[in-house]
Amino acid sequence: MKQIKTLLCIALVAALAISCDQKKTDNTVSEGQSVAPQAGSIVYIQLDSIVAKYDMYNDLKSKLEEKVQKIQNELQQKGRAWERDVKDFQNKIQKGLMTQSEAEEKNRVLTNRQADLQNLSSQKEAEIAEENAVMMNKVMDAVETFVKKYNDEKKYSMILTGVFLGDPALDITNDIIEGLNEEYVSSKKKAVSSETETEQKTEEKKAE
Repeated sequence: MKQIKTLLCIALVAALAISCDQKKTDNTVSEGQSVAPQAGSIVYIQLDSIVAKYDMYNDLKSKLEEKVQKIQNELQQKGRAWERDVKDFQNKIQKGLMTQSEAEEKNRVLTNRQADLQNLSSQKEAEIAEENAVMMNKVMDAVETFVKKYNDEKKYSMILTGVFLGDPALDITNDIIEGLNEEYVSSKKKAVSSETETEQKTEEKKAE
């Protein structure tokens, strides 16, 4: 989001300057009824709120959380199985049910399994971290693309993010969230329609 990021102090000064220069009648039609900032205004967005309320982000996050849960269940299952085998091995050693060579071989196998589990855990952790980074890149790219397109119409002179304090009338966060979600829902419907059409064509070919 390099195009819409700026220093906090600049954002604060810009927002306060506009707040002081504009009269209340410029920002409201009547008490409690705000109007959109005019073209050429410096406006701002709350990026954290946009991401948190963006349907695309929440859908992707839910899928990633499901994958994380499956991985955790798999690792826990393998871990419990290893622990049972270790206890069984220790029990047999105590009862003298294994020869020394058998015990050494079993110990080697269990040690290797433990190392494999640790490697698997590290591998899955790295995969999830990578997928999370890719997910956030997709979300931020979608937001940036939408904001650029949005501003082609609105023609604000600057859109800031990370504003500590600003005139609420210049906060376009909700407008961005609404637009993003409308666009996302529309794209999902098109994807479903395209998939359905493809499946129908496949079935028709099979029937021929």
